[in-house]
Amino acid sequence: MPDSSSEPLNVLFLCTGNSARSIIAEAILNRIGKGEFRAYSAGSQPKGEVNPHTLRLLEALHYPTKDLRSKSWDEFSTPDAPKMDFVFTVCGDAAEEVCPIWPGHPMTAHWGVPDPARVEGKEAVIAEAFDETYRMLNARITAFASLPHASLSRMSLQQHLHDIGKQ
Repeated sequence: MPDSSSEPLNVLFLCTGNSARSIIAEAILNRIGKGEFRAYSAGSQPKGEVNPHTLRLLEALHYPTKDLRSKSWDEFSTPDAPKMDFVFTVCGDAAEEVCPIWPGHPMTAHWGVPDPARVEGKEAVIAEAFDETYRMLNARITAFASLPHASLSRMSLQQHLHDIGKQ
């Protein structure tokens, strides 16, 4: 793994629509991993806008939202794109989505989370789905950020990433 004391490690969170889960994950890691990690998010079929419930949740938790946007993962496959150290898919199997597969050699893991944007009903029900998504992603990302990345072997780190996805 790159020496985390020099450059931040780049992390890409992928989801099909890039409007909720991956955006939330990007915001969380950019806050708790400041200086050690640089988080990005993208989608295989981006919605083109961030879900309004995502923005409401993050703003209520005092996250900056001005620069968050729904974008294609193609932005990260160009020669001038940042080199990714980690790529995590956060799309959930329960929603029967097709999760994108990232080419290249970053460490990867699947951290599937149910899609809160698919929840219908009263505002309180939808808000609870987004809150639960935040709690799940925050727990996983906190565990990831606390790993001693530089001192773990690639195989050991990969096992940790896999285990975090089972939380």
